[in-house]
Formats: sequence, C-alpha cells, structure tokens
Amino acid sequence: MTARLVVSLSGIDSRTLHRCADLAEELGRRAVPMSLLVAPRLAGAATEWVRTRHAAGDDVLMHGFDHTLVPRARTVSLARRAEFSTLPAHEAGLRLTAAMAAMEREGLPIDGFAPPRWMASRGTVIALERKGFRLCADLMSIRDLSSGTHLRARVQSLRSHERAETWRCFALVLAAARTTRRGGCLRLAIDATDLIRPGYRTAFLDAVDVALQNDATALTYRAAAIAVPVG
Repeated sequence: MTARLVVSLSGIDSRTLHRCADLAEELGRRAVPMSLLVAPRLAGAATEWVRTRHAAGDDVLMHGFDHTLVPRARTVSLARRAEFSTLPAHEAGLRLTAAMAAMEREGLPIDGFAPPRWMASRGTVIALERKGFRLCADLMSIRDLSSGTHLRARVQSLRSHERAETWRCFALVLAAARTTRRGGCLRLAIDATDLIRPGYRTAFLDAVDVALQNDATALTYRAAAIAVPVG
C-alpha cells in the first residue's frame, strides 16, 4: 500500500500568522497541502489568510468551539479534560451549533472537525453526524462520517513524545520514517506556537522530508478519508 502523509496546523491567530505563512511556504515548495485546524473565534488577517489558503487547496477543519477545559467528575481532582472529550450528544450539539454559526459568518467550511487535543466523545461523534459533518479526525483515526468508515492512523506531534526537546525531535522523525516505510498513513500535527522553536520547526520539516523520500502521497484530511476507506 502506498504511504500517505497528512500535515495539520493549529494555533493560527494574528500573533502566529507570520510563522504559519512561513511553514506554508516551506510545504508549498514540497507540494504538500495543509489541513488547517481553525477555532471559530478566528478574526482579522488570520481569517483572511485561512480563506486564501483554502481557495488554494488547503483543507479547513473546525477545531472545537472555545477550547474550555471540562472538570473531571471528582471535585478533588485538579485534572481537566479537553472540550469535546466527554460531552454527551446534546451538549456537544449545542457547542457545535454555536461554532458552525461563527464559522459560517466568516465564510469558512463547516463540515470537517478535529477536536481539541484530538479527543472526541461518542456523544460528540453522534452530534457531528446529526449536524451533517462529513469528517472527524481524532487521535487514532480519520472518520468519514458520511459512509461510516474510518482510516486507522495515530496523530504524531512533538507534544505526543515525552522527555527532552532533542528526544522529541528525534522520535518524531523516527516515527515518520517507520510509518511511511511500512506504507501507513502518517499524520503530522504541529501547533503554530511551537514554530518559534528552531529545533521543533526543523524536526517537523525533516519528518515531512523523510515521508516524501519514502514516496508518501501528500493529502489533506478530506482526501485521506476518501482515498482508502477502511471499516
């Protein structure tokens, strides 16, 4: 099976926009499209940049609503869960409705979803289906909600690897090489705030280059979900 490469970028706003544009330029030289994970409260120049990128072929996925951290059930615990990780269908639906309205006002696509921290509850998936979403990209898979099929592939990011920065960078490139040599789907994700670190930026691009050297086909999330659906 031919290896596939899906690159996503989150954390897009006015403060990080110049770094986002720089990454887009680097990936453009490699003919690698991006999937942009966009919070509905995007505004100003950042919104216009996302629209321009979408018109040029990049994908746009709704990235949560307000990224509120939900407290765990036990009040003695200080731990927090990501916004859509535990929501029942009704509550997830309410947040999705508000987010859809915000993105529609900005003229942005509203049929693809990537939850904050890549964690979506079963209730969230049900709400997405009810709202007519076609795609949900979570931590372990890319779901085609229109057909009910999904492609199993874990997100790889610098934040998903523990220990020191040098080890994180090495582990990301190693994972890219291993996944694409085996003909798998490599999902590389980066937050724009991490691009300020030269080591992180270099490692991310090195991981992209390794995938391309292994003849991976660069796709957006939407194209990856359609290309080889797996039940």
